[in-house]
Amino acid sequence: MTISAIGSESAGPSGSSAHAGPTAGATGGHGAPDADGRVRAEGILARQRRRESSARTYARSLPIVPVHAEGMTVIGADGRRYLDCLSGAGTLALGHNHPVVHEAIRGLLHSGAPLHVLDLATPEKDAFTAELLSCLPGDLAASAKLHFCGPSGADAVEAALKLTQTVTGNDTLLAFTGGYHGMTAGALAVTGNVTIKERLRPVGTVVRLPYPYPYRCPFGVGATDGDCPDGARLSAQYIERLLDDPCGGVARPAAMIVEAVQGEGGVVPAPDDWLRAIRRITAERGIPLILDEVQTGVGRTGTFWAGEHSGIIPDVIVMSKAIGGGLPLAVIAYREELDGWAPGAHTGTFRGNQLAMAAGVATLRFVRSEALDLRAAEAGARMLADLRTIAAGRPCVGDVRGRGLMIGLEVVDPDAGPDALGARPADPHLAARVRAECLARGLIVELGGRHDAVVRLLPPLTITDAEADRVLAILADALTAAASPPR
Repeated sequence: MTISAIGSESAGPSGSSAHAGPTAGATGGHGAPDADGRVRAEGILARQRRRESSARTYARSLPIVPVHAEGMTVIGADGRRYLDCLSGAGTLALGHNHPVVHEAIRGLLHSGAPLHVLDLATPEKDAFTAELLSCLPGDLAASAKLHFCGPSGADAVEAALKLTQTVTGNDTLLAFTGGYHGMTAGALAVTGNVTIKERLRPVGTVVRLPYPYPYRCPFGVGATDGDCPDGARLSAQYIERLLDDPCGGVARPAAMIVEAVQGEGGVVPAPDDWLRAIRRITAERGIPLILDEVQTGVGRTGTFWAGEHSGIIPDVIVMSKAIGGGLPLAVIAYREELDGWAPGAHTGTFRGNQLAMAAGVATLRFVRSEALDLRAAEAGARMLADLRTIAAGRPCVGDVRGRGLMIGLEVVDPDAGPDALGARPADPHLAARVRAECLARGLIVELGGRHDAVVRLLPPLTITDAEADRVLAILADALTAAASPPR
């Protein structure tokens, strides 16, 4: 399978061009870019390496300098064009610079309205609040309370943990293997990744529970056709028995936090039956259930909220990323009976981001009016089916999984023997080569999961069929090139 140039224009669901902007020096990821642009890009990257901290992440693996973007296309300072399957880690539900987002931002700027008002009421905030509440699932839409936090998802996670600890008077938090909830102290405490936490002191008491992961089942039971009902059943039974065991070592929990699809954990969807069991277990024991929808919300997985696949209604929903239309905004929605904290119990200077609220209203309305959640379900199912066909002839891909437009390919060592369940060892070095080969061909992807061996695809919900075909073709070529012995 070979790729074609990615510079052609195609219409997205909005009817606008998915590719636009400057084309001088654009090469579709191939050929020699403009010399002046290349020098400019190299200088900017060199200054970033010199000035910024060693904690840089995306800048290390994606050495590009974006100067223009529209839809799914990013153009670098050197003139190269890229299809963006990272979308700001899922922040850009409508892709880059969507017209409805631009119009909302321009309208607010031209109105003379204040841009920074802490948590004061404004017409923009009132409109955003009404729109967001109307999007919430089930009975939350009619009775939820909202709390605006600092600008990141981690801030919202902190607020959710603090709220439930305050209301219950309990300290213990229940979290899951593979979970990712942010990098602040409390959020990191409930995150599963050991590498980023082992040098830090833990905050509070966290009990780690087994999350169903068919390809590498924590209970060591086999998977069938990418599913593992026995693993999910064992997980639910284990959790229920642990919580009821007076010698199980678990003090009364303040909350359980879970992702319906683990994102940074390697794109691992939770089985619907398992989520329903988790909701029953927590409800019967009076444990508030926090659903982290930071990356999965606003249509990403094929329903507006990922929890809707299973039909569960949590006690708290954590939201950020796409709800701000690409601008920083974080909110929690929770049941009214949990609203027991005092004024000032959780604040943040930038919780009143008016531009993000204007952009967020436009995004929420457009996703709903254009049924982009259904589009994500359709496009994602098609991409998953095609990726499984691609993977069938490539032993370096151990598993293909996802939900909607949240897709992952787990890269493994094809020469290593499988374990008792048939899973080969993760190969992070090969995954890094796949990412590099994708970038060289004009496709931006990132890695996640255990050992950073899962190639993750998070395209905008406006992806066209033609763009999806190009993504798959580039990825197939990149897998072949990465797996070939170096010359």
